[in-house]
Amino acid sequence: MSVPRLLATAITVVALSSPAASAAEPAPPQFADGFGLVVTSQPKWVDETRRTFVFSVSTNQVPTPTLLEGQEPGRHAIVVTLPDDYDRTAARYPVQYYLHGHPDRPDALWNQRVVEKATSGVPLITVQPNGSGRGWYSNWVNPGAAGPQNWETFHLEQVIPFVDANLRTIASKTGRAIVGHSMGGFGALHYAEHRPDLFSYVGSFSGGLDLRNSEVRAAVVATEVNPGSGSPTVGVDAIFGPPIWPFDGVWNAQSPAQHVGSLRGMGVALYTGNGGDLTVNPAQAVLENRARETALATAANLTAAGIPFHFSDYGDGSGWAPGCTGKHADEACVQADMNHFVGLITRPDA
Repeated sequence: MSVPRLLATAITVVALSSPAASAAEPAPPQFADGFGLVVTSQPKWVDETRRTFVFSVSTNQVPTPTLLEGQEPGRHAIVVTLPDDYDRTAARYPVQYYLHGHPDRPDALWNQRVVEKATSGVPLITVQPNGSGRGWYSNWVNPGAAGPQNWETFHLEQVIPFVDANLRTIASKTGRAIVGHSMGGFGALHYAEHRPDLFSYVGSFSGGLDLRNSEVRAAVVATEVNPGSGSPTVGVDAIFGPPIWPFDGVWNAQSPAQHVGSLRGMGVALYTGNGGDLTVNPAQAVLENRARETALATAANLTAAGIPFHFSDYGDGSGWAPGCTGKHADEACVQADMNHFVGLITRPDA
């Protein structure tokens, strides 16, 4: 199967730092305001390895996101992991955007571990933007008192050009991929379907891809009303409108599983387990089991449309990776997913 590769555009090292410069501890890049984003804190390394940094921005597209514990009003954290040699060259690199799940956050340590392990030694930048505990990577239709919640506009029309303006990226479709876990898997396919001009590859790790599925609708509604998804809570119709017929037109129109046609010509990869032993950690087991059903629906529609795709349907995880149990937020499973996806988008022989 012939699929696009991010590294189809050659990365050329055009300059090397001097020995004196390389001996100094590299500072993270500094960012300038633009594309509707105001930098509210400049990049800071998250640890001594100096590969990953975090900074924050404000945006009028989502001026007041609902907040998880420790998050600050009006400030969106964005986490960037650089290639090992970024500070030693003047090269431009492809970028993958990694969208977190619910109720996760881009600066969670487990996301950093997954990304850094998968991209060690790989010439690839990874960007993780804030998606809120309940943003669902969508422009909300009825945010009410929460104010504008235009997550899709924020990410696609502001964050992407902002990153291209401030980092040495390959600023084109051929140099850009998007992938996500759970809610982020939904977001990745949702974004790629809406803007196929932006991405050459898309992937979903256990995404809730079928908004026509009643169980997925129930899960989305639960995130809207559950304080654990962020404070304050919002109404059940805030994101996609009322979830019941005949008022559910937005749910149907925004469902990635049924709108795969625009992915034609793009690389597509789906990953899911089946939950494994449903008596062990049953909540995570059931979540994965149901996410698998949405991946199967998406796969069926891709097949019917004649669109090639990769599908890792790894069951209880025992044959996928050591420690993987096939459950929904199992780090060993997500690590294996990310390892494989990075290989697909960067290695022609993967």
